[in-house]
Amino acid sequence: MPTALISVSDKTGLIENLAQPLNELGWKIIASGGTAAKIREAGIAVMDVAEYTKSPEILGGRVKTLHPAVHGGILSRCSETDNLDLEKINAEQIDLVAVNLYPFQETVAKADVKIEEAVEKIDIGGVALIRAAAKNFKRITLVCNPNDYRDVVAEIQTDGKTSLETRRELSVKGFAHTMKYDTAIYKYLSNDKSEQINLYPIQNLRYGENPHQEATLYGYKPNSGPLGGQQLQGKGLSYNNLLDLDASWRAAVSFDRPTVCIVKHLSPCGLASGDSLAQAYPPALASDPVSAFGGVIAVNREFDFAIAELIGDMFIECIAAPVFSDKALEKLSKKKNL
Repeated sequence: MPTALISVSDKTGLIENLAQPLNELGWKIIASGGTAAKIREAGIAVMDVAEYTKSPEILGGRVKTLHPAVHGGILSRCSETDNLDLEKINAEQIDLVAVNLYPFQETVAKADVKIEEAVEKIDIGGVALIRAAAKNFKRITLVCNPNDYRDVVAEIQTDGKTSLETRRELSVKGFAHTMKYDTAIYKYLSNDKSEQINLYPIQNLRYGENPHQEATLYGYKPNSGPLGGQQLQGKGLSYNNLLDLDASWRAAVSFDRPTVCIVKHLSPCGLASGDSLAQAYPPALASDPVSAFGGVIAVNREFDFAIAELIGDMFIECIAAPVFSDKALEKLSKKKNL
């Protein structure tokens, strides 16, 4: 029976996206304190960490998971000597670790926070769990972001386990998470007011500024989409696609009326406003219909079926909108490279 250890401060999606499906797959679940209580309230079988380690939580919960049975179960390899060591302490291999940390950044962001309150939000056991699981990614699946629960569970449901590639990616996320966390603690305790930018790889681009160059898009948050949005269909974006999307979007949303902006190679081809997008599109296109071919369109209203019909068979690289109607998406889905 595979075993999951869960200890989370942020309980978003804990039951429906993680504990419940793992339970249905026959996994054994071990959890700490409040996490165990939440899982038990949902009617899901769970073993408390204290029961597993035969050692109670102490110091008001400051020490819960710092125990050889926990870290031995995480760090053990598939070797005879490691298995014998686990037997000696009545421990077992742990296959998945789901953990996120006390909200230190959110706590110190409050204007009136006292240092005693801030210090209590410095996570120790959680960081140790993340580092242990991230180190042993060859065997262990680490999940430190609730946004990853669904994908991890789906892979287990399909293949019975996660792939090595997935575990390595999740390991990198874990080390990035603890790095950012430790940096926040350092900056607070040292009164370091310098600006620091933490970036996360979002997606590999088709190519860079030129076709022979490789490029990767980074964002301020892990798992965010390009330019803060979501790519709905089509081939991967290129560096030039992103430049054109950014330029056309900034132009379109700077107008109050329904507006269409067309950009090609960072040069504006057309810009027009009207009572609707369908009314604004023809004059925008008429500004330079030749250059608009293969360009990028951005609008500041819902992209509806009427403007989708007007575009017709014209080749467009990308369209950016606050939202798309279902009928528009159905029509645009026929443009496989859009």
